[in-house]
Amino acid sequence: MARTLLCGALMFTSEPALAAAALREVADPARFARLFGDYYPWVWRTLRRLGVHPGAVDDAAQHVFLTASQRLHDIAPEKEQSFLMGVAVRTASNARRTQSRRREEPSPDKEPMAEPGRSPEDLLEWKQRREKLDEWLSALSVELRGPFVLFELEGLTIAEISELCELPIGTVKTRLRRARAIFLEATGAGSAR
Repeated sequence: MARTLLCGALMFTSEPALAAAALREVADPARFARLFGDYYPWVWRTLRRLGVHPGAVDDAAQHVFLTASQRLHDIAPEKEQSFLMGVAVRTASNARRTQSRRREEPSPDKEPMAEPGRSPEDLLEWKQRREKLDEWLSALSVELRGPFVLFELEGLTIAEISELCELPIGTVKTRLRRARAIFLEATGAGSAR
């Protein structure tokens, strides 16, 4: 079962030979399957909110877990989320840099599938809000965006962010305060005080 989950986790990578090699080298497939199951949605959202282009998020998330599979023996169980966060931040930085060098824009994202009970108007409003959020988040530097996304959107505490990002609590608080000010200014909410 764990081997099947592991194969599913890595089968969509753009480097099939690399994925196959990674599968052979994972010392603890059950642990990797649990890691993937527990953290994949969080890693995906974090990458997206750190500015990875929508068309590149899946590849970036696969890269994070491919790296984790190769370094699984180095990751202390209590530091798994911290490790994944560090890899995700570096991967997001690389993905943004790669995207900025491209001349052509990738094809537009597929429209989200309709959910039962949601009208087309609701889906359109959700999509517009998502695009606006992405625009506002892009106004933040990477160093400010990380703590902001983790606190405001993911609901982590300042202490958890400090541990995940390996930053002093005071630095996290300062970055969060600065990010909030920029975000409020960008959204126009700062003038409504």
